Amino acid sequence: MNSLDIAVLGGDGIGPEVMEAAVAVLQKVDARHALGLGFTQLRAGAFAYRDTGTDLSDEVFERARKADAILLGAMGWPGIRHADGTELAPQITLRQRLDLFGGVRPIRAIPGVPLPLVDPRAAQIDFVILRESTEGLFFSKDKGRVTPEMAEETLRMTRGTSLRLARMAFDLAGQRAARLGRPGRVTLVDKANVFRAFAWLRQIFREVAAEYPAVTHDAAYVDAMALDLIRRPWDFDLLPTENMFGDILSDLAAGLIGGMGFAPSADLGAAHAVFQPSHGTAPDIAGQGRANPTATILSAAMMLDWLAMRGGGSRLAEAAEEIRRAVDAAFAGGLRTADVGGAAGTAEATRAVLEALP
Repeated sequence: MNSLDIAVLGGDGIGPEVMEAAVAVLQKVDARHALGLGFTQLRAGAFAYRDTGTDLSDEVFERARKADAILLGAMGWPGIRHADGTELAPQITLRQRLDLFGGVRPIRAIPGVPLPLVDPRAAQIDFVILRESTEGLFFSKDKGRVTPEMAEETLRMTRGTSLRLARMAFDLAGQRAARLGRPGRVTLVDKANVFRAFAWLRQIFREVAAEYPAVTHDAAYVDAMALDLIRRPWDFDLLPTENMFGDILSDLAAGLIGGMGFAPSADLGAAHAVFQPSHGTAPDIAGQGRANPTATILSAAMMLDWLAMRGGGSRLAEAAEEIRRAVDAAFAGGLRTADVGGAAGTAEATRAVLEALP
């Protein structure tokens, strides 16, 4: 009998392809650990907009909201846009309507995956970008003013959300310290030398840091961080950022570990969570069976961890760890997807992970 309801929104482009892979992996660990996972397929995204006039219907939203967790594929498509030229982004709508303020984006080098940095320390890359996902510059989504002479968008951060983000950052750093056996460190990424809003945010993080004496705290300007993520990414642990900065830096960081196909993510709130790969819909390879499903599979593992922490039981956490180990074993054993110069497509990569599972 299914006891955990997972809303599955495959999305557009390669979204349904990699989602099928992730569900197959989840079904195998479900059978092994009797997790009670049930999957409800829902439709949203650019092609839903083309066919129905809405990219996220009220019915789909309500069904997803009532689920225990949401597994989301990439959404959007060239040529299918709002009348003002902006992309369709139901994933942002979900973040805002479900108050998913904490975007957790792990960046970890997977054994066997070719890395762009030749320094041997690159194999030690293991940090998290924590992107505030409801405010910042994205607060201005659909609210900007545009005239023939000027365009204006508004960045907004609130104390309540900033406090929640800071505490999530220090909590995650503490959890990572315990798991990895090394000191935790939170490095706020901002632009406090220019903007008052970021100087204000620094003060909030200082206040919260006092509650976590076991975790080191510092801050860095976003432009300097972009440089240092190339020079010494192995030195970082937990990097909280404003929404737009996190959006940009997480793509840069994904490049350090082989590309977006290896970058999972979770958008977390107090009551709801969405799990999705960081990549887009990749129209150039959609429907060709070439997409790398790793990011979606690892996002599914993050979902199991979250469900375990919310009282779902240790079997969920064990299954999540088995998935990560299987991904590592598959690539360490020679799996090479097309995005890192190999020939393995979606089906072959999925099969390799499934075979590596107990």
